[in-house]
Amino acid sequence: MGGVQSPPYGTGVLTHPDDFSEDLLTSTLVREWGLSLASLTYRPVGFGSHHWEAAEDRGRRWFVTVDDLAARRTSRDEPLGVAVDRLRASLAAAGELRNHGRAFAVAPVPTRAGEPLAKLDDRFGVALYPYIEGESFSWGEFPTSEHRRAVLDLLVGVHTAPPEVTRHARADDFTIPHRDELEASLRGDDVVDCGPYARRTVALLAGNAPAVRRLLARYDALVAEAPASRSVLTHGEPHPGNTMRGPDGWLLIDWDTALLAPPERDLWSLDPGDGSVLAAYAEATGVTPLPSMLELYRIRWDLADIAVSVSRFRRRHTGSADDDTSWDILRALIAQVSA
Repeated sequence: MGGVQSPPYGTGVLTHPDDFSEDLLTSTLVREWGLSLASLTYRPVGFGSHHWEAAEDRGRRWFVTVDDLAARRTSRDEPLGVAVDRLRASLAAAGELRNHGRAFAVAPVPTRAGEPLAKLDDRFGVALYPYIEGESFSWGEFPTSEHRRAVLDLLVGVHTAPPEVTRHARADDFTIPHRDELEASLRGDDVVDCGPYARRTVALLAGNAPAVRRLLARYDALVAEAPASRSVLTHGEPHPGNTMRGPDGWLLIDWDTALLAPPERDLWSLDPGDGSVLAAYAEATGVTPLPSMLELYRIRWDLADIAVSVSRFRRRHTGSADDDTSWDILRALIAQVSA
């Protein structure tokens, strides 16, 4: 995979969420999952979500994921309930996958009501996971060919799951999240001084608008040519940082973007560039990855990262470590597509 090594949706989460009540989180964990908490510790890890490690009085540990639900919307006017339902459907699909014999799928622990997700309030949702002892990895290139092949094997297991696993999953509609705000910035629509990167983002896009528009046009053309009836359950982001090696083997974590989609959604960044992984996938599944769909999802990744960062800087922001990282990634991506 060449180009900028941009993490999913622009940036990691290094800072505690603003105006967040850990007391509310504690009470929700007690009410929805019946935990008896001894401690709750914020962990600045992962991308897009906030994480805590929870320990119970009897010593058992859990991994807690909290999502800003508004950030899950794909456009400014998308109803919040649509975004919440999409997240719930993705997590539920992971649960079904695990229930049907794919033990490598690290799915959320259901609430007492059987849901994969609980709302803390109108802004945040929370999911609970078993705490896994094992080897973790970082976003970026696969460190070894063994790791790459292990992920291919996991994806074959996902893509060939029985039909009943997909009953909760939503279909990929090829939407680029926050495309509306990206196009507003490309038009030069004014933006208020909502933070240190607001006007700098408008200026950056103004200077590189033709290249970004060409990429959007190419993406739209590929979507129009996309063949129908090739959908499987996909993870969406099977990069090294979403894998672990546990005592019993390799695991696939972070299922919040799972969708029914063409298999290339999971394959575009997996091949080392020599076609070996794509050939192995075809041999294992009987499905030959299409170059046009691999290109589609490669382009979508960059456009999504650009659009999400633009959306971030069209809203109130303070210049936090997360903002700084997003800005660096946005500049690098714009430089890449303009080269």
